[in-house]
Amino acid sequence: MIEAIEKNLEKGKHLITKISNQQYSDSSVAPYYSSIGCHMRHILDVFYCVLEGYKNNHIDLTIRKRDISAELDTSVCKKYFSTIIAQVKLLKPEDLLQNIKVTDDLGLGKTTVNYTLGAILMQAHSHAIHHYASIGYIIYQLGIELPDSDFGFNPTTPKKNLSKVNS
Repeated sequence: MIEAIEKNLEKGKHLITKISNQQYSDSSVAPYYSSIGCHMRHILDVFYCVLEGYKNNHIDLTIRKRDISAELDTSVCKKYFSTIIAQVKLLKPEDLLQNIKVTDDLGLGKTTVNYTLGAILMQAHSHAIHHYASIGYIIYQLGIELPDSDFGFNPTTPKKNLSKVNS
């Protein structure tokens, strides 16, 4: 699991080394008018919440950094990726079994449930892939080349669907 998360985060880090700050912060694409940077910062903020909160056995996903500079500047985001990846690499397989409380707001106020660290990391990983798909749409609209053919695709996506992307 740790290796898969690291590999997935490296995809995002790789993408931002290939685009300009202008492309990274461009929020002109309808219908949501969000930027690549906005999505990247959000992905990393979720991992930040997980990696900081697990130390105290309580992750609160409503308390995020939301550092706007990570949305506007690829060099700031690259450092953020490096920090998160380094923290993920420090995790041991037995850490993933740790029981932990996770709080989030599902729209009607905060709710807290029991997880393991492995479960919330799995959720954060899938969440990142979901946002990579949104980033892929933005990339396409901006005329930027995807960093690889499976960027934004869940590993369970049938491979025949990936061939349509490569056509």
